[in-house]
Amino acid sequence: MHPSDVKALLVARIEGCEFHIQGEGCNFQVVAVGEVFSGLSPVKRQQLIYGALADEIASGALHAVSIKTYTPAQWESAPENAGA
Repeated sequence: MHPSDVKALLVARIEGCEFHIQGEGCNFQVVAVGEVFSGLSPVKRQQLIYGALADEIASGALHAVSIKTYTPAQWESAPENAGA
């Protein structure tokens, strides 16, 4: 899979989020930004992303997924956003 494939899956399955994907093969880093994460615990945030990719993880198309989630307010001061 390519980062654009992972992004397309997430965009289609989770509304109102912006995704930044890095990686190659079956190992990816996902940074997700959206109001959907407001009020959710870190575990619930991770589960939302994993749930959207469950079929690909189960099939082996995705093997390792590192996830960071932010609300838009949190994204303003996130280290990953420093160079944007």
